[in-house]
Amino acid sequence: GKMAAAERGGSPSLSAGEEEPPLGLDSLVEEAAAAPSAGFRLTAVRREPAVRLQHGVSGLEPLAWSEDHRVSVSTVRSIAVLEQLSDVHSGGQEMVIHRTAVPAPSAACLLKVGPKKEVAECKEKFANSVDPTVSQTFMLDRVFNPEGKSLPPMRGFKYSSWSPLGCDANGRCLLAALTMDNRLTIHANLNRLQWVQLVDLTEIYGERLYEASYKLSKADTPRGELGDFSEFQRRHSMQTPVRMEWSGICTTQQVKHNNECRDVGSVLLAVLFENGNIAVWQFQLPFLGKESITSCNTIESGINSPSVLSWWEYEHNNRKMSGLIVGSAFGPVKILPVNLKAVKGYFTLRQPVVLWQEMDQLPVHSIKCIPLYHPYQKCSCSLVVAARGAYVFWCLLLISKAGLNVHNSHVTGLHSLPIVSMTADKQNGTVYTCSSDGKVRQLIPIFTDVALKFEHQLIKLSEVFGSVRTHGIAVSPCGAYLAVITTEGMTNGLHPVNKNYQVQFVTLKTFEEAAAQLLESSVQNLFRQVDLTDLVRWKILKDKHIPQFLQEALDKKIESCGSTYFWRFKLFLLRILYQSMQKAPSEVMWRPSHEDAKILVSDSPGMGSTEDDQEEGTSKQASKQSLCDAGKGMDIDDTADDSLPQSSDVGGREPMEEKLLEIQAQIEAVEMHLTREHMKRVLGEVYLHTWITENTSIPTRGVCDFLMSNDGYDDRTARVLIGHILKKMNKQTFPEHCSLCKEILPFTDRKQAVCSNGHIWLRCFLTYQSCQSMVYRRCLLHDSIARHPAPEDPEWIKRLLQGPCTFCDSPVF
Repeated sequence: GKMAAAERGGSPSLSAGEEEPPLGLDSLVEEAAAAPSAGFRLTAVRREPAVRLQHGVSGLEPLAWSEDHRVSVSTVRSIAVLEQLSDVHSGGQEMVIHRTAVPAPSAACLLKVGPKKEVAECKEKFANSVDPTVSQTFMLDRVFNPEGKSLPPMRGFKYSSWSPLGCDANGRCLLAALTMDNRLTIHANLNRLQWVQLVDLTEIYGERLYEASYKLSKADTPRGELGDFSEFQRRHSMQTPVRMEWSGICTTQQVKHNNECRDVGSVLLAVLFENGNIAVWQFQLPFLGKESITSCNTIESGINSPSVLSWWEYEHNNRKMSGLIVGSAFGPVKILPVNLKAVKGYFTLRQPVVLWQEMDQLPVHSIKCIPLYHPYQKCSCSLVVAARGAYVFWCLLLISKAGLNVHNSHVTGLHSLPIVSMTADKQNGTVYTCSSDGKVRQLIPIFTDVALKFEHQLIKLSEVFGSVRTHGIAVSPCGAYLAVITTEGMTNGLHPVNKNYQVQFVTLKTFEEAAAQLLESSVQNLFRQVDLTDLVRWKILKDKHIPQFLQEALDKKIESCGSTYFWRFKLFLLRILYQSMQKAPSEVMWRPSHEDAKILVSDSPGMGSTEDDQEEGTSKQASKQSLCDAGKGMDIDDTADDSLPQSSDVGGREPMEEKLLEIQAQIEAVEMHLTREHMKRVLGEVYLHTWITENTSIPTRGVCDFLMSNDGYDDRTARVLIGHILKKMNKQTFPEHCSLCKEILPFTDRKQAVCSNGHIWLRCFLTYQSCQSMVYRRCLLHDSIARHPAPEDPEWIKRLLQGPCTFCDSPVF
């Protein structure tokens, strides 16, 4: 390929009309050491709370931020997981964080290199060998001796990696975790409170190697016996993981029994081993455990002392290409082809591509691959950045008629100490690097005619947090926040006596940039943009009003396109505004009040179900909680949807109370609009999937009557659809019946069904069926409830039940 070195070091300023700055990066940080450009200014603002970790961090790149807004922190006892929530029921201005943890295994991991008895004999032989090169090497190598004995135990995690969104049973991210003693496992958080280990890949891979006699292919010549120390080392190094990374979700074709083909989602996990081999695991989605493993192929990279890997994914003329970028501790970086069978629309390279070949002893610490659009070449391109010592190596890959063009160079003058962590905002190509002295650099790629150059800015964390040392950074999925692991820095030239590890947050965007990005979003899902909505929430809670420009822009969007996403955004803003106007409770919410009269169960029929709210057990780190729904004696459906209106009845009718009632009425109107839109979608599914006079478990007639009951609601689409459905139903009503007394359950309320004997059942917000069981699901923000799929449900009903919350886009548990 063509090699062209772009500008090294420095910080070239942007000439007028040369290139528009990347989206959302008009604002930026303190004065950079190299002359900063006036076009890029970043104001880094501290965001509370600072989350204190119970144990010290461990491993390389200890911080990772998932696509579903969970931050994982590798520590010596567990992986701490901090989930960011955009809570609409809390009036506190702090970021709301839900904490969980993946504990480290209690037993040490012993790699399978042969039969147990033979391995024990060999270990005894090597430990007592008269040759010191054998005995000393064996005794001091922690891969051979993970349990420690006289040495301290190998506790903690070496690395963690998040899968893309949509891989577990709830459609969220899986967590791959690598322990210090080389155990690679995959975990899922299925009920929000507990992490479950789904599979131990180290154990499965060891068994596969054992069955294959530690040969990668049948053509391999047999090696020596286990009693030979070099063979003992080889068998360990071929299954000692160094790093692992997830690919994007790809589609495979599966042939059914009737010879029909159906598309099945799958994801790849690449595992880099100490000897340079790479195992590529293919998993069928949703990933449930060992049964979801489709295949495992091993690639020989030929790289000595590998240190890091990353997926290279490139889209050219609607053809997706993929490969693996591998970096070495000696310096070289190259892309390897990955051949996959039965993957639809998947292509790879014909041969490996060397990006950097010098053995310059600068270890590759971290690699990121960022897809970009080239404004001059008018095509997509791929930017690979790697942290090497104190420098950033970059490589621009571009496919043209002449073949694959490769432009590479190094950015120097960024840090005076080695880079300890690097992260990238893939939406706009911005790269962040940090060294241990609390200095973070923001690198913005600027395209030139030939290749590109970087504009860089310095963020001094000492000016935000005081004197700190940094151990890792991660940027949020939409680029709104930077998470940083910090400990105390030097004071008066002295190191601190104790280290207190904390995860702290700084803003990278202003409120205006976040609001603009939400309005122009191509994702159209509030849950996937929680970091942006949190910035908006913070602003509204501080100012106690929705800015005029945002209200007007949102109303225009609703008028012009009418997408339900903008209605959900409007509902979110109104709910936050409602919370901002609530009076802070005069006393602590959890303290029992002895003055209150006792409430009889017969007086509040919905009380029996309110326990479900408390059982979620979230430990939210928000200092001030405004009036919440817990323990107020409301119906559970009111706590789910209308907790905002309910709390406005406290106190007399003051001007503020009038304002609250007005906002409450707006909230109810938006919720009703979203309910009607979803009802139309449900009725459309019923019409498409039913025969004449077929009884489905969905209360079709009730939903039709509810839609047409309001004289002020005039929707031609709904009228036509209901007319077709009623014609199909042929005067049948197919009502629901109460499972306790067999009476008819009328459809008079979207949230609950009450029979003539007073039995109350909550309605599923996805299908509008009554949930006549003690077990049901709730959305992440407790907006709504949904029933579990039943075995007898047809596929189209199961598909409806997989949907997110219709009010806040959150997944349902």
